[in-house]
Amino acid sequence: MSSLIRAIQARHIQNFSEASQLEPHWGYADRVIPCVVDAGSCEYLDVVYGSHDIGMLYMGIFWSSIFGILLIWAITRRCLPSSSTTAANASPESDKTAPSTFQRLRATITSSVRHHLLPHAPFRSVFGHTTRLQVTILAVLTGYLTILTFAGITYKIWITPVKNQPPGVNNTRSSLGPWSDRIGVIAYALTPLSILLASRESLLALLTGIPYTSFIFLHRWTGYLILVQSILHTIGWIIIEAKLYQPQPAVWDGFVKSTYIIWGFVALGLLVLLWFLSLRWTIRNITGYEFFRKMHYVLAMVYIGAAIGHWEALQCFLVPGLVLWACDRIARLVRMGLLHYGYHSESGKWSFEAAQAEFKIWKDEKYGDVVRLDWKHQSSGGWKVGQHFFLCFAESSIWQSHPFTPVSEPVEVDGQVTHSYIMRAKGGETRKVAELLKKKLEEKDGSLTTPVVLQGPYGEDIVEGMAPETNVLAVAGGTGITYVLPALLAAVRQGKVEGRKLDLVWAVKREQDLEWAQVELDELKRLGGAQGVKVRVFVTDGDMDLGKEEKPVGDKEVAVGVRDSSSTSERQDNELVEGRQRPDVDAVVRQFVEEVARGSTRVFGSGPPEMIAELRSAVAACNSGSRVWKGKEQFDVELVCDDRLEW
Repeated sequence: MSSLIRAIQARHIQNFSEASQLEPHWGYADRVIPCVVDAGSCEYLDVVYGSHDIGMLYMGIFWSSIFGILLIWAITRRCLPSSSTTAANASPESDKTAPSTFQRLRATITSSVRHHLLPHAPFRSVFGHTTRLQVTILAVLTGYLTILTFAGITYKIWITPVKNQPPGVNNTRSSLGPWSDRIGVIAYALTPLSILLASRESLLALLTGIPYTSFIFLHRWTGYLILVQSILHTIGWIIIEAKLYQPQPAVWDGFVKSTYIIWGFVALGLLVLLWFLSLRWTIRNITGYEFFRKMHYVLAMVYIGAAIGHWEALQCFLVPGLVLWACDRIARLVRMGLLHYGYHSESGKWSFEAAQAEFKIWKDEKYGDVVRLDWKHQSSGGWKVGQHFFLCFAESSIWQSHPFTPVSEPVEVDGQVTHSYIMRAKGGETRKVAELLKKKLEEKDGSLTTPVVLQGPYGEDIVEGMAPETNVLAVAGGTGITYVLPALLAAVRQGKVEGRKLDLVWAVKREQDLEWAQVELDELKRLGGAQGVKVRVFVTDGDMDLGKEEKPVGDKEVAVGVRDSSSTSERQDNELVEGRQRPDVDAVVRQFVEEVARGSTRVFGSGPPEMIAELRSAVAACNSGSRVWKGKEQFDVELVCDDRLEW
C-alpha cells in the first residue's frame, strides 16, 4: 500500500511532510490532523473522509445483510420443512390430513407469488430468458445500491485557492469527488458477490437449495452494475482533474501519468472487454461459447489484479473474490478425482481412469445428429433426479466439458450406477464428438466406446419433498426428455395413489426420436400402466420421410438403410403420437389442472427457451392464492424447469 500512499501524497492537498498526527481511514489515505490548509479545503476534506467512512460502513451493512439473509434462509430450510416435504414422508396409503393454517398460508403466499412473478420478464432482448422474479430482485438490488450511492454525502461547492499560483487561479471542489469515490467503493464491494453468484461449487446453492444456474442472471447483471459504476467513477474524476482543478493542463498531465490512475484505466478497459465478450451477439457470431467462457475467467482475474493496482487499500473486497474463484476450481478437481480415482479391478491398481461409454448415433443432417451414451460407474457416481454432470470427451478435447442430465435413474445395482445421456450435436464440441464417433463406426477400429470424464453432480433434487398425492405433468422438447422423464418415473415409483394424475407430453422432430429414450419409455409403460400414466407425443416436423431414416448405429449395431415399419416397437411408438404439430403448452397445462381431482400439481419442464417461456406463463395463470386459501389445492401449481437456457 505504501506505493499508492506515496502517489496520493504527492498530489494531495494535505501537507503530509508537516503532519503532527495521521488519522487512519480504512480503505483510504490517512488524514493529516489537524487540517492546516485553507478553510474551504478543510471543509471539503471533512466531506471526503466522512462520506468515505460512511460508504465503507454501508458496504459492511450490505454484506452483513447478505450473510444474515443466507443464515436465516439456511436455518429455515432445516427447521421449517415445507408442507410437501412433510407429506412426502407419509405413505401413499395413509389418509391425507387437512393442512394446518400455517401450511395453508404458506401455500397461499407461494401460489400468489408464482401467479405474479413466474412469467417471463418483459424486454426479453435486454434481460434474456428470465422471470419477473429475477428482474424484481435485480430492481431491488439496483435501487438499494442507488440509495447507498447518494446517501450520507454533503452536497456543496467550494472555491479554494491553489498553492503557489497567482490570485484568480482557483480549484472548484465539489461533492462530485466524494460521490465518485463512493460509487467506486461500491463497485469494488460488488466484485466478490459477482464471483459468488457465478460459482459452480456454489455456497449459495448449498445454503438456499437453489441451483447455481439460477444465479447466473444476477451474476451477469451484477457485472453490468460494476461496469456502469466504474464508468461513472471514471467520468467523475476526469471532470474533476481535467476541468475543475487548476492550473490546466498541468493538473491533468500529472494525473494521467500516475501509476494508480493507469491501472484504473486498464481495469476499466478490461471491464468493457468482459462486457463485449459476454454479449449474445459476440458469442454467437464471433467467439463461440467455449472461447467466451475461458477468456471470461482469465480477464476477470486480470481485472481484479488491475483493480488492486488502482486502489490496493480496498483489496479487502478483491482478495476474497480471488479466494472464492480458487476454491471453486479446487473443489471441481477434488470432486472429479473422487468420481474417477480408485481401485480398478480390470487393471488391478489404484489409478485415475475415465469411464468407457458405449454409444448409439441417430443421423440427422437437418437438425444435428443425436448421440446416446451408456456406461456403468462406481456408486460414488450417484446423483439426485434432475441433477446434471459436466462431461469431458477426452478423445476430442480435455479442455472442454459440457453439462448433460442423465436420462437414467440413479439406482445402484451391485455397487454400480448406470449413466445414460442423450445429446444433440448442433455445433461446436458436441458436433466434433459426434463426427469422431461416426468415424469410429466407419473404421470399426477396436471397441466401440469413448472415454468420458465426469464432474458433478450439480443442480437440485427436483423430486425432493414431492408428496405421493402430488399430480405430475412432465413437458419436454427434444433432448429435454432427459430432465423430465426420470422425475415422472420417480413419481410412478412412489406407488399408486387414487385420483393422482401423471402425464408426459413430449415434442420431437421425428417419430424416430422416440428411440432415444426407448428403454426408459418401456419402463414407464411397465410401471405406470396400472397408474393411468398418459404419454402424449407431438411430432413437429411433418416433412420427414420415415422410410428413408436410419436406425441408430453404434453399440455393436450396424447402420441400415430402411426402417422396418412393421416392428412391434414401431407400432407402439405410433400409438403415442397425438399430433403432427407443436403442442399448445398453455392448453396442455390448463387442461391438466382442470382435470385434477385433488392435491397440488408439480410441472416439470425442459426444452427450447420458447417452450419454457410458455410453460412459465401457463403455470403462472393456473396459480390462484385466493382459491388455495379456500382449500382448492389444485390451484397450487409449481413449475420445476431446467433453467440452463441459451442466452
